[in-house]
Amino acid sequence: MAANPNIYLVGPMGAGKTTIGRRIAEIKGMTFVDSDHEVEKRTGVDISFIFDMEGEEGFRKREREMIAELSEQPNTVMATGGGAVLDESTRDLLSARGVVVYLETSLEQQLARTRKASNRPLLEDSNDVEKTLAQLMEERDPLYRSIADVVVATGDQQARRLAREIVEQLEAIGTA
Repeated sequence: MAANPNIYLVGPMGAGKTTIGRRIAEIKGMTFVDSDHEVEKRTGVDISFIFDMEGEEGFRKREREMIAELSEQPNTVMATGGGAVLDESTRDLLSARGVVVYLETSLEQQLARTRKASNRPLLEDSNDVEKTLAQLMEERDPLYRSIADVVVATGDQQARRLAREIVEQLEAIGTA
């Protein structure tokens, strides 16, 4: 039996990419990886520290290299960082190497899900988190959509149910 195509989850911070990605991997019997977690594991520091030391440009370079490496692994579900789509080569790579699922979420849900998070460098110094999230979405939403094979609104659904729905959609379009 042929291996499943890789599945790449894109979307804003707080969309549930890691949680839902783990569930999809369980359902499909695939390996799960989170590109942000892998960057942290390999560097031994959190993303906020990388932003502080190397700036966003330094982090994006590390992210691009990590996604390029991880996307070579077969039978993988990958949660990408919210800004991974900013890099054109990363967008091209994700599109070429697997199926891209855009987890769309409302600004309200993002606010609720990121409120207590301390590892969100783009929000740490923000005086107006809601405005920052809205600006990021305005910039990134077209990029998410440009590479998405499937767009799924996360809503208030449970992660397991949403993961099953995504798998069913992927199967319906013949990609999983």
